[in-house]
This record gives sequence, structure tokens and C-alpha cells, in this order.
Amino acid sequence: MNLKKIDVNINGKDYCLEVEENLRLIDLLRDKLHLTGTKEGCGEGECGACTVIMDGEIVNSCLVLAFQADKCRIITIEGIEDEIIKNSFIEEGAVQCGFCTPGMVLAAKSLLDKNLNPNEEEIREAISGNLCRCTGYNKIVSAIKKAASIKRGGDSE
Repeated sequence: MNLKKIDVNINGKDYCLEVEENLRLIDLLRDKLHLTGTKEGCGEGECGACTVIMDGEIVNSCLVLAFQADKCRIITIEGIEDEIIKNSFIEEGAVQCGFCTPGMVLAAKSLLDKNLNPNEEEIREAISGNLCRCTGYNKIVSAIKKAASIKRGGDSE
């Protein structure tokens, strides 16, 4: 097996790793680094359970090879320190079984890092790559609206 050396920053911590050339980023995170908050759902980039933020953009970690993360900055759910988003999800009942929650929270963070005043259409577009079988999305949209409002200085909408 060919190994590739990568330097990657994950959740603010620098790693210098040797990875197999066919190792997926999700497997690096879960199996090698024990960051198990990132979930594997479909393994085909369709469900969003494996969402991480890579260099400021959300990506499906099941579709990224680990060596492609060389020189990148990655944030997983374990690296999210944004209590406003987390608390808004809890308060609005947007956390049901929890399987999609890490990906939804990361999609919300990515959106709100770029736009603190998203309308409902923009929120739904931002989470469109994440499937939820429990909530019907309305509670998730409400949670993101609430987090945005609080971040803008209001207490909620």
C-alpha cells in the first residue's frame, strides 16, 4: 500500500500523518483520530451525515480522500465551539435521533459564518445536502433562524 504524508489542521490541532492513498477522510477522522461525531450514512455523498468544514466550505468526508486534505483546515462537530448554534438546535427541538445533527450543525455554522441574515430559502439551500428522517426540517430551519437572530444581537425571532 502506498502511503502519502499529509499535514492537516483538524479542530485547531496540527497533524503530520502518513495515510494510505485510498483512505477516505471520514475513515481518517473516525478510525484513526477517533473523532466519531462525524457519521457515515450512505457512503455516497447523498445524505450529509459525514459533513465537515474544509477550508471554510462544507464537504462530504466520505467523498474526500484523506490525502486531499493535505494543507487544509478541517472542522468536525467536535471542533464546533459555537454554543449559540448548539443551544438553538436543542431549544427548537431540532435534535431528534441525532444522526444528522452533526452535519446540520456544520452546515448551519458554514452558512452563518457567511450570512448572519439568511432568509428561509437560503437556510433550506444551505442544509439541502443533509437528510433528516425525523424532523421534517422545520425545526432545523427554526433553529438556524434563531441562532442567526441571536448572533445579530436579537434574542430570537
